[in-house]
Amino acid sequence: MGDFLLLFLILFPILASVWVFPLRRRDRRYRNWLIQIVPAVELAAALLLLLWPAAELELPGICGVGLHLAAGSLKSLLALVSAFLWAATGLNCPSYFASAEGCNRFYLFWLMTLGALMGVFLAADLFTLFVFFEMMSFTSYVWVAQNETEEAVRAGQTYLAVAVIGGMALLTGLVLLQHLLGTLDFAELAAAVSALPEEKRTALYTAGGLALAGFGAKAGMFPLHIWLPKAHPVAPAPASALLSGILTKSGVFGILLLSRYLFWAELSWSQVVLALGVVTMVLGAVLALFSIDLKRTLACSSMSQIGFILVGVAMQGFLGHENALAAWGTVLHMLNHSLIKLVLFVAAGVVYLGTHSLNLNDIRGWGRNKPVLKALFFVGAASIAGVPGFSGYVSKTLLHESIVEYLHVLEAAGASTGWFTAVEWLFLISGGLTAAYMAKLFVAIFVSSRAVGQRPAVREYMSPGTQAALLCGAGLLLLLGLTPNGTMEPLAQWAGTFLLAGEGHSVHYFTWVNLQGACISLGIGAAVYLLVVRRLLMRREADGMVYLDRWPARLDLENLVYRPALSALTFLGALCARVAASVGDWVVLIGEKILFTRAPGIFVPKHDENFGTYGRKQRHFLTEETFSFDLMVAGGGLIFLLLYMLL
Repeated sequence: MGDFLLLFLILFPILASVWVFPLRRRDRRYRNWLIQIVPAVELAAALLLLLWPAAELELPGICGVGLHLAAGSLKSLLALVSAFLWAATGLNCPSYFASAEGCNRFYLFWLMTLGALMGVFLAADLFTLFVFFEMMSFTSYVWVAQNETEEAVRAGQTYLAVAVIGGMALLTGLVLLQHLLGTLDFAELAAAVSALPEEKRTALYTAGGLALAGFGAKAGMFPLHIWLPKAHPVAPAPASALLSGILTKSGVFGILLLSRYLFWAELSWSQVVLALGVVTMVLGAVLALFSIDLKRTLACSSMSQIGFILVGVAMQGFLGHENALAAWGTVLHMLNHSLIKLVLFVAAGVVYLGTHSLNLNDIRGWGRNKPVLKALFFVGAASIAGVPGFSGYVSKTLLHESIVEYLHVLEAAGASTGWFTAVEWLFLISGGLTAAYMAKLFVAIFVSSRAVGQRPAVREYMSPGTQAALLCGAGLLLLLGLTPNGTMEPLAQWAGTFLLAGEGHSVHYFTWVNLQGACISLGIGAAVYLLVVRRLLMRREADGMVYLDRWPARLDLENLVYRPALSALTFLGALCARVAASVGDWVVLIGEKILFTRAPGIFVPKHDENFGTYGRKQRHFLTEETFSFDLMVAGGGLIFLLLYMLL
C-alpha cells in the first residue's frame, strides 16, 4: 500500500490536470470542483502515507537509470505541507480568478506542479530528485507569466533563465558526483564520501558547488535570488503563496541533502553556506524594508527567511553531533514560513482584488474597517516577526540558540568568537528589520487613513473559500505557537531523524533567557520603524503620509550584472557559431578551386531560362546554400569519431 501511495501522490494530480479544459467547456463549476477535490485527495493520501514511514518504490528503466522513491521523516512532512498548501490555495483560487482570462492554463500547470513537487520531496536519490525538480521548474514558469503583461513576461524570462542555468549547473554537479562516488542514493552517499581518496576532495567540492548553485537558484539564495522580487508582484496571489511557501523549500531541501550527506562536519562547506545565508538574510530584509509594493515586500521577506533557514543548515555542520537545536530550528522554520506565506499572500490577494493595486500609497487604509482580515494578517505578520506566542518565535528561538550554543563551544575551546558574535547580532538585527517592514505593511493597510480616490470596498470582500484558507493557516500558526513543547518539538524530532539530528533536549521557550533574544529583535524593529521608516521612507503630504521608494534603481542586480553578462555570452556564442558555420563555406570554396579549376560559373540571363553563359561565380556564400555539404562533412566526422571510440 505504501508504494502505491508514493506513485499515487505523483501521478494523480498530473493525470487529473488533463481534465481542466474539458470540464471548463462543460461548466466552470465542474472545473472549480476539480481543483478543490484533487488537492484534498492528495492531502488525504499524504496523511495516509504517514502509516507507512518505510514505504519505498523503484521504477527501473525510466530515463535509462530508473527512478527511486521513498517516504519517511522530513520527506513525508514536506509532502504533507505541500498538499495542505495546495488544498488551501485551491479554496482561494475560484474567487481570485472569477473574472480572469486564461485561468484554465494556470490550473493545468498548477496541478502538474503539485505532482512534480511530490516527486522532489519523495525522491530517494539525487537523480530522481533532479528529474522532478526540472519538471517542477518548467511547469511553475507558467504561473509567473500567467497575466501576460510586459512585466510578467519579463519576470517569466528571468525565472526561466535562472531555472535553466541552475538546472544545467545541478546536472553537471550530479554527473560529477556519480563519477566520483558511483551512487546518488541518499542512503549510500555518506559512506561513499568517507571512502573517497583525499586527492579527489577538490573534485567533490566542485561537484557540490555546482549542485549548490542549482538548488540555491530555486531557494532564492543570494546571488541567485533575482527572480523572487520580480516574479511575486506579477504572479497571481495563489501562485505567490506556493512559490514562496513551498517551491523555495525544494531548493532548501537539496541544500540540506548536500550539507548533511556529502559535507557533514566539513567546516569549509559550512562556512560557505553560513556566509551565503547571512547575506541572503540581511539583504532580503533590507530590500523588504525599502519596498513600497505589497507583494514585492513579501517576496523579499521570503528571501530573508530563506537566509534564516540557511543559517540553521550551516549551524548543523558546525555543531556536529550536537546539532539537534539547529536541525529542529531549520525544519520548523521551513514549516512556519510555508504557513506564514500562505496567510500573507492570500491576504495580499484579497487586498489586490479590492483595490486593483499593490502600491502601498494606493492601498493605504483599505483594511481599516475589516477586522477579520486585520486579525488574520496580524497573525501572519507577528509569526514572521518572531513575536512570542506565535509559531515563528519558536523556530527563530531554536536557530538563535544554535548560534549561542556554538559560541559556548568556541569559548570552552579557547577559540575566537568574534565572527560568530557578529553572526548572532546580524541574526537579531535581521529579525528586527523583519518586525519593522511587517509593521510598515500592517500600519499602511489597516491603520493609516484611506488613500484619496480609493475604490469603496464591497460588503463581501472575501469569499468563504478564501476565509477558510486564511483561518486554517492562521489557526495552525497560533496552535503551534502556543503549544511548542506539545506540537512543534515532536514534529521537529520526527523530521530531524532524516537529518541525523542528535537527541537534543526540551527547550523552555517562555523563560526570560529565551525571550530576551526576541525582545532585542522587536526593540530593534521598533527603533527602525520609528527612525527609518517614519522619518526617511515616508513623507507627509496634504492627503496623509506617503511612502517613498528610495532604493536606487541602478542597484538592480539583474539589470546591472546578469542581463549584460548573458547578452555578452549570447553575442560570443553567436559569433562562434557563425565562424563555425563559415568553415563549410570555405571548404566548398577550396573544393571548387581544386575540382573545377576550368569551369567558370554559369550566368542565366533574365527572362530566358533556356540560355546561359559561363562566367566567374561571385565569391559570396550563404550558410543555407552549402547546408547539405556541411551536413555531409559533419556526418562523416561523426562516423570517424564513432569508429575511433569503438576501436
